[in-house]
Amino acid sequence: MSPRPALSTALDAFIEARRSAEAATRVELGLGETEVRALLRIREHPGIRPSVLRDHLGVTSAGVTTLVDRLVERGLLRRELDTEDRRVNHIHLEVDLDALPWSQLDRFARDLDDAVDAEPAATTDAFAEALQRITRSVLIPR
Repeated sequence: MSPRPALSTALDAFIEARRSAEAATRVELGLGETEVRALLRIREHPGIRPSVLRDHLGVTSAGVTTLVDRLVERGLLRRELDTEDRRVNHIHLEVDLDALPWSQLDRFARDLDDAVDAEPAATTDAFAEALQRITRSVLIPR
């Protein structure tokens, strides 16, 4: 068996570093992976409707209700009734995800962006193009 290509090994190390950093943060904050994804999505879309969040997370209606209930009980989210349709509610953050300790949720991504910005643009652009080509070749049936 031949040795793995350096890029494959480097990508595996990157994935493991990201997974470890994110897992440590989730444990520290007492959150599950889906809860973190929900919080980050709500930050991007304040006032998101539960059905839109459900679709993004790929969970059932009951699943998103349980998730939101749990985060509301912890004081992380709040529901607001729609002013025009009382059957509809909108979900908002109750915590500032840009302040500690919540800012740790996407620290790895921010640190990665900073590291990428420190590299020459030609290098990162070429790497991005190559990685996209390689990824497409794996995903598209031949």
